[in-house]
Amino acid sequence: MIVRDLRQRWPRAEEILRTEREIVITRDGKPVAKLIRVREPRTRRKRFDARRHAAWQATLGRGQTVHWVDEFLTRDRDAG
Repeated sequence: MIVRDLRQRWPRAEEILRTEREIVITRDGKPVAKLIRVREPRTRRKRFDARRHAAWQATLGRGQTVHWVDEFLTRDRDAG
């Protein structure tokens, strides 16, 4: 894409950037710049909150502690 195209046809350039990673801009047949698309940064995952998780587990187990996970991990460690 040449500089004039970029100025006159910006909507087309945006459309191209949706599907392509970059557009090389030329002047007099020589590359002068590279236009790259910007993506929104991904939101970070929330930190694991052990207390909230324990409260959630308590609602599933109706107040009883779930031991099968600990038993499974113990067996797995002993086997390894």
